Amino acid sequence: MYISAQTLDDLLREVFGRLLKSKSHIEPRRKAGKELIGVLLELKNPRARLSRTEKKGVPFSCLGEFLWYFSGRNDLDFICHYVPQYREESDDGKTIHGAYGPRLMGKQGVNQVENVLNLLGTRRDSRRAVIQLFSAEDLAGDYKDIPCTCTLQFMLRRNRLHMLTSMRSNDAFRGLPHDVFAFTMMQEIFARTLKVELGTYKHVVGSLHLYDKDRDGAQAFLDEGWQRSIAMPSMPLDDTEPLKALQKVLRAEEMIRRNRAIDISKLRLDSYWEDLVRLLQIYQYYAQDRKTPSFSLKKESQAAIVKIKKEMKSRMYDVYINKKRRAAERKLISQGPVQARLL
Repeated sequence: MYISAQTLDDLLREVFGRLLKSKSHIEPRRKAGKELIGVLLELKNPRARLSRTEKKGVPFSCLGEFLWYFSGRNDLDFICHYVPQYREESDDGKTIHGAYGPRLMGKQGVNQVENVLNLLGTRRDSRRAVIQLFSAEDLAGDYKDIPCTCTLQFMLRRNRLHMLTSMRSNDAFRGLPHDVFAFTMMQEIFARTLKVELGTYKHVVGSLHLYDKDRDGAQAFLDEGWQRSIAMPSMPLDDTEPLKALQKVLRAEEMIRRNRAIDISKLRLDSYWEDLVRLLQIYQYYAQDRKTPSFSLKKESQAAIVKIKKEMKSRMYDVYINKKRRAAERKLISQGPVQARLL
């Protein structure tokens, strides 16, 4: 089965529609659901990697998970700040066996990111530029979490970097949007490093499934209708070392997550990366205030978020910041009268 689209939303519409109609019902070790076997998805514009919908527009958790990968870490402390559900996947209550970070950045002393970039930098037509995430060792034990992604292949053709992701299994509703975001961000970082244009993104899945518990959510997504085709801004054209910029973002993320003050102007980053740091700041205000019994967003937090939003260089993120505000408002309303007015 082949599905091609310009944006993530258009891909999801087709995927959800077909899964909801699918007659192939499975009951694996996790939960029952519908399945499509052997699916090839193509995202023609990899920068259109974020959903614009109320249901699946989740840039904060997508960004957090992407940064977790590139931190090289496998600990819950980092990822559960953005995706708390990871806690259920830990075997020891501290780490995730199937975490991509160590496998990407240095498991057994092998940095696969550096290896692929070095290879394509010297042999541009190479067919060996492959990152392996799934390992034979993953089947040796009964781990709660093993990689759903098998390989990531990068092909540089006619000055454009194409990417092909191969997955053994993919949760269409919860996992697919995150995977597309993280892997296309990686694709663009690699393209900028190699000083080439961004090609297409292809995503091959053995078992593309929709769990029964998410059927209503998938239908709600479809009910929202077609979305505007708006993509993320391009990574800076004059930045041939985006991995260094990413390291600065990672250091900023650590400080923000630990409630330490940062001055974004002192990071010496392009506005593209500054905006991502600002998204992390906004998320942190909601994350710390939701720990209060009533989850009432403090007045100082409201003011800070308004200020940060005004400082954003790209207006495409406004829809997600406003969505976060509406979600907080709905939660407050469900808990009863609220004294403080939100944004």
